[in-house]
Amino acid sequence: MEERIIDVNFGPQHPSTHGVLRVKVKLNGETIVNAEPIIGYLHRNAEKLSEDKFYPSVAIFMDRLDYVSNHNMELGYVLAVEKLAEVQVPERANWIRMMVVELNRIASHLVWAGTMGLDLGMITPFFYTFREREKIIQLFEMLSGARLTYNYISIGGVYKDIPGEFKDKFLEFYNEFPKRLDEIQSLFMENEIFIQRMKGIGYLSPEKAMSYSITGPVLRASGIKYDIRKNFPYLYYDKVDFEIPTAKDGDNFSRFIVRMEEMRQSLKIAKQAFDKMPEGEYFNPLYRKQGLIKIKGKGESYSRTESPRGEFGVYVIGDGTSKPYRVRIRSPAFHALSATNEMVKGSKIADMIATLSTLDPVFGEVDR
Repeated sequence: MEERIIDVNFGPQHPSTHGVLRVKVKLNGETIVNAEPIIGYLHRNAEKLSEDKFYPSVAIFMDRLDYVSNHNMELGYVLAVEKLAEVQVPERANWIRMMVVELNRIASHLVWAGTMGLDLGMITPFFYTFREREKIIQLFEMLSGARLTYNYISIGGVYKDIPGEFKDKFLEFYNEFPKRLDEIQSLFMENEIFIQRMKGIGYLSPEKAMSYSITGPVLRASGIKYDIRKNFPYLYYDKVDFEIPTAKDGDNFSRFIVRMEEMRQSLKIAKQAFDKMPEGEYFNPLYRKQGLIKIKGKGESYSRTESPRGEFGVYVIGDGTSKPYRVRIRSPAFHALSATNEMVKGSKIADMIATLSTLDPVFGEVDR
């Protein structure tokens, strides 16, 4: 049969590319010959804009990178600045940070699971996942007063202490969520169509994953047990007990299983952080009121944290003034997207939708 190669633009106006990804696909019938991701449709110049703001003001740009795991973005930035400016953080504040970033990891994975179901034509899981996410968002609202861009993790600590009503709501979520997560997972696992679209599809070998500098759940689903929280501990991750979920098949189904188990581990970490949290200051008293504006740093620093998508890196150069000379972001989703062709070449166009969903890209972070 004679080959007839056609070029197709998939996205950026397409529901399953989440509005901002364009993939230039070469097709032979329905078989993918080549797939090239085109990014940049959500570019907002966050890195360059950071050079014109005081150190504390840059945090608002971090919130708008990975906008479904904002606390993780804030943490990566403030750790880099605290290292650069030698800012001391109270112990209580660091435990609070650990708790909220792990809760945010769960909320992020819930958004991923629900929207992945929509991409595959499954409507029901979306309602289940967003029901549980709403409970976490309500906890964040108690802490920060916001439901999306929190601006809660600050240079020197956190914006405010845990309110009295937080404890009961958190414990209620902790006790209920394992049962709810089992319920969500069963919605997928008991669906034969879902299994067929996941198993053996979107394969990424360990060698290819490493060659593309991929980190996070996508790497661990290819069998490599690498997690910043274990390999390069920050905050108090070396003082809590948790496992790093991995899978060996490197396909869409493996990425699904890894993220499901990650939510269970994050809940475990959040509870330990909640229990170990001492009394005391939640913010360095030296920087109350306008003290943060006076923060100055000279030299360079790099922080690496484990975001829901992998290694989130923030590189900051200070020139001795109260504004950063340079801010540079390492996006884990960007690296995962770069391997798109490796995973979808030779598969059908419908398989590409499933595979892109399991990468869980958030384009505020990719495009910056």
